[in-house]
Amino acid sequence: MTTTLAPGASYVATVEGIRTHFPALERMHNGNPVAYFDGPGGTQVPRSVVDAMDDYLFHHNANTHWRYPTSEETDALIARAREALADFVNGRPDEIVFGQNMTTLTFHLARSLGRQWGKGDEVVVTELEHHGNVAPWRALEKDRGVTVRMVKMRTEDGRLDWSDLEASITPRTKLLAIGAASNALGTITDVARATQLAHAVGALVFVDAVHYAPHVLVDVQQIGCDFLACSAYKFYGPHIGVLWGKRALIESLDAPRLEPAPQESPERLETGTQNHEGIVGAAAAVDFLVSLSPEHREHTRRESLSATFGALHARGMSLIEKLWNSLGEIDGLRLHGPKPGTPRTPTLSFTISGVKTDDIAIALAKRGLFVSNGDFYAATVVERLGLVPDGLLRVGCSCYTSEREVDRLIEGVREFRVR
Repeated sequence: MTTTLAPGASYVATVEGIRTHFPALERMHNGNPVAYFDGPGGTQVPRSVVDAMDDYLFHHNANTHWRYPTSEETDALIARAREALADFVNGRPDEIVFGQNMTTLTFHLARSLGRQWGKGDEVVVTELEHHGNVAPWRALEKDRGVTVRMVKMRTEDGRLDWSDLEASITPRTKLLAIGAASNALGTITDVARATQLAHAVGALVFVDAVHYAPHVLVDVQQIGCDFLACSAYKFYGPHIGVLWGKRALIESLDAPRLEPAPQESPERLETGTQNHEGIVGAAAAVDFLVSLSPEHREHTRRESLSATFGALHARGMSLIEKLWNSLGEIDGLRLHGPKPGTPRTPTLSFTISGVKTDDIAIALAKRGLFVSNGDFYAATVVERLGLVPDGLLRVGCSCYTSEREVDRLIEGVREFRVR
């Protein structure tokens, strides 16, 4: 499919150019421009995404599948959004399911799959997971008698214990639910390798790509998984979740649904009236990323996304290396997770000995440096690191993060430490 973009969209070669698309970056706090390092919890939104949602609500707003213009326009916009998200994950439009968020979609999928499982069947999860990829499967322990096995994380580097994963996947395994990247530590896990292990015993694979998708271009064909979920608000879109699944599997599920609702994929897994403006916004977020690629009008959407993600990943790795090396020199500060130069996202977490993460976050916010702290719903990671209840201080670099903002953050942490 060729790329379709709003008139006037153009290649943005520099971070300064990218930043002009984000009105949120104009905000001031205590006399300082706000630097948003909270991207792992949700990125800021470019004008083009809001404009697309605004246009839908003002000019095309209707329910679906009826025989009048705005309804037909809504159907067309949703179909176009499925095409955009299919290109984003390298799937097919009829395999793209929309929902409220990744957690809600995962609960729905778990209930659907769990109806065919029972006592003696097992689901494998890992300690690196956001609990949105734990609780839905844990619920099957009570509801269906399914056993959930938890694969260990190596606390020394925040990576998966592969020997434990290999031991945990057995002929009783029905599903491996695994994150492609840790939202707490930035760890990237080789989910293609994990998928091969699971498929070897006949198990299905569900991949949580919520933290992965903003930083590495998703390729469900290369991964080989059966289902994959992500959230548009982590890659410059609105608050909406996306689930990709193989069509045959979606149509085989005994999904909770209304009797008159469509039986076919992908609507089989979509309950009730969807967030149409959010769906339109998710497609606009994909096309914003496309627009950052050189010569995007001459390339397919997928080709342009590949170029964009390659450039943004290189920039993010440069910023995270600077952060890691500079913060690591601060007395009493401890970095958590994998080192730069190994598979990771531009997300970094740290603690300072004897200091509550709340206090650090509040002090940085006063300087216009917005960071997140706590467990980020990756509660098992924080527990394994012995950091309950304060958790971690997390900073993430997004497409609009500048080197000057990184310098300000380093300076802010240093001054907090020596005050």
